[in-house]
Amino acid sequence: MAVRIRLTRFGRKKKPFYRIIVADSEAKRDGKFLDIIGTYDPLQDPAAIKIDNGKLEEWLGRGALPTTTVKSLIKKAVVTE
Repeated sequence: MAVRIRLTRFGRKKKPFYRIIVADSEAKRDGKFLDIIGTYDPLQDPAAIKIDNGKLEEWLGRGALPTTTVKSLIKKAVVTE
């Protein structure tokens, strides 16, 4: 089972809000997940990114791989904090 750190979409039409989750790589985008490690709100100015660093480090240590989008969000979150 390959585990990925990726986004799942919430919110209404034209009003996206995302959770940063840990899920099996074959699970559906909005399907079952293992853990929630943060949120991403692109509509705020600047975009609001909240990540639980403890959970992030734990899952990275277990071998979970972030998607390219989540990698860029992690870099932005580290710079702003």
